Amino acid sequence: MPFSSNPRPGRRTTRLLPASAVVAVAVPILIASAGAGHTVALAPAAGSAAAPAGLSVSSAAVDLTDPRKKDIAMRLVSSAENSSLNWKAQYKYIEDIDDGRGYTAGIIGFCSGTGDMLDLVERYTRLKPGNVLAKYLPALRKVDGTDSHKGLDPNYTRDWATAAKDTVFQQAQNDERDRVYFNPAVDQARKDGLRALGQFAYYDAIVMHGGGTDPQSFGAIRRNALKKAKPPAQGGDETRYLHAFLDARKVAMKAEEAHEDTSRVDTAQRVFLNKGNLDLDTPLSWKVYGDPFKIS
Repeated sequence: MPFSSNPRPGRRTTRLLPASAVVAVAVPILIASAGAGHTVALAPAAGSAAAPAGLSVSSAAVDLTDPRKKDIAMRLVSSAENSSLNWKAQYKYIEDIDDGRGYTAGIIGFCSGTGDMLDLVERYTRLKPGNVLAKYLPALRKVDGTDSHKGLDPNYTRDWATAAKDTVFQQAQNDERDRVYFNPAVDQARKDGLRALGQFAYYDAIVMHGGGTDPQSFGAIRRNALKKAKPPAQGGDETRYLHAFLDARKVAMKAEEAHEDTSRVDTAQRVFLNKGNLDLDTPLSWKVYGDPFKIS
């Protein structure tokens, strides 16, 4: 599937959720308070034995498509995009973060100015004709490529929040996330011989920068990394290659003001890499924008 050629937004406005919130996902989870930070305890996958006290629950080197690993990936992205580990609370999120891309919304930051929001609402309308957002399709087509709200205001944000209560719309968001960002990232990472951490590094990069061939796109970041190191599929060392990829990612981030804070690389992904956690196994501790997070 083709990558989006549009760059992605950086951090959204901080929206913290109560530490006692519980999210229903395929894998049971508990969210608990950890002082000023954010902690999630992940239960073992259904049918698996509980880990002995003090030991992490390993996923035996499964890749990011494993439901438990994928949920971890969603939480990692949400910590950077939403300052929250509760990624499923973001279906209703929508605001203009003044990055030139119009409205940013939903679990992955679909934007009215970059085409992926239009694709999402078109998918939703195919699944559920006459939905509350269908009437905005003509306006979304006109504002694509701009930061304009023309034809969307004043009720679009309210109607988006209404749609977000619909499980059909939630599934549409999941499907578009996978089609445009998650699946292409994991597919390319597998071809490069990367395990779960590398797959996540690719996914997070596509979420922020988009794919394609733009100088700050995922494709360009990967090409620049390949100039410095070979991935495992080409006989290279995985750790060395991922350091080269993260270095190239930081260069791309700093080229755009909205992405100039590189903590999602420096104090998150690089931390996991330096610990040799190439399988992205729990427990995980990291910081984004100075805020501490933990998945135990």
